[in-house]
Amino acid sequence: MKILITGCAGFIGFHLSKRLCEMKHKVYGIDNLNDYYDIKIKKDRLNILRSNKLFSFKKVDLNNKKNLEKLFRNRKFDFIVNLAAQAGVRYSIQFPQKYFDSNIVGFFNLIELARKYKIKKIISASTSSIYGKNKKMPFKENERVDNIIQFYAASKRSNEIFGDVYSKIYDMNFIFLRFFTVYGPWGRPDMSLASFVTNIIKGKKINVFNYGNHQRDFTYIDDIIDGVIKASQKKIKNKFEIYNLGNGKRITLMQYIKIIEKKLGIKAKINYKILQKGDVKATLSSITKSKRELKYKPKINIQEGIDNYIKWFKKYYKI
Repeated sequence: MKILITGCAGFIGFHLSKRLCEMKHKVYGIDNLNDYYDIKIKKDRLNILRSNKLFSFKKVDLNNKKNLEKLFRNRKFDFIVNLAAQAGVRYSIQFPQKYFDSNIVGFFNLIELARKYKIKKIISASTSSIYGKNKKMPFKENERVDNIIQFYAASKRSNEIFGDVYSKIYDMNFIFLRFFTVYGPWGRPDMSLASFVTNIIKGKKINVFNYGNHQRDFTYIDDIIDGVIKASQKKIKNKFEIYNLGNGKRITLMQYIKIIEKKLGIKAKINYKILQKGDVKATLSSITKSKRELKYKPKINIQEGIDNYIKWFKKYYKI
């Protein structure tokens, strides 16, 4: 198959592109290579992908509709996996315009070109942050999501709404995957796991928000990739679907830190801080629908996942 993956140099995009090439699919990857976090890790991911002849890359920004259309005009894609987005919860509070441009305008450009060039299937990344202040756990896909508390989640929810409307009007198929706190090797350096491991090794204090009372459904990258691939293989019944991709287990932030300490063999120095604006206090996915309809089954527990990450971290950063 010929598959377009947006955001291919990102954490999830890299792992998905690599897996699909290993499965002998032709992958066309695009990314704008922005500097939201250290661009070196993005280039290192790309270098690995480029070693496979089934992968080709083009630097394209979804906001540049003219350049994006050249890609569609020259190739016929079987389907699209959209992983390009301005990421980060707290960053969205400081710079909402970046999220509007990348996550809303960019997404609209993508689906408009898919409509024009008759690409019927689009799988797009969404987020557990959409559940916002919802208190009923675990979060289910059919719940109302009226309590969104930051612009990143709002931009992703708008994508879901656009997809729903396009599926009805233009006979297109959309699958949105709500990812729950993805972690693992090649993870983003701005995320908590990288920050904690870096500072603990250096003997620096780690910032622990909400006084350590956060709870998260941590999901290992390989399980997420399995879920995305299963979604791509799903025979379409409904033209619009949403699936949670999580681990289905809730871990407290302090449990998470204790596991990191144990794997590193170093005690963390902690700077407790108040709850930040836009932070969701707790997440827990219901993966009943994903298990039933996608045959999704997460396999990696938090201990194994963090161990894998730390081994990669030490190798990559030569520690």
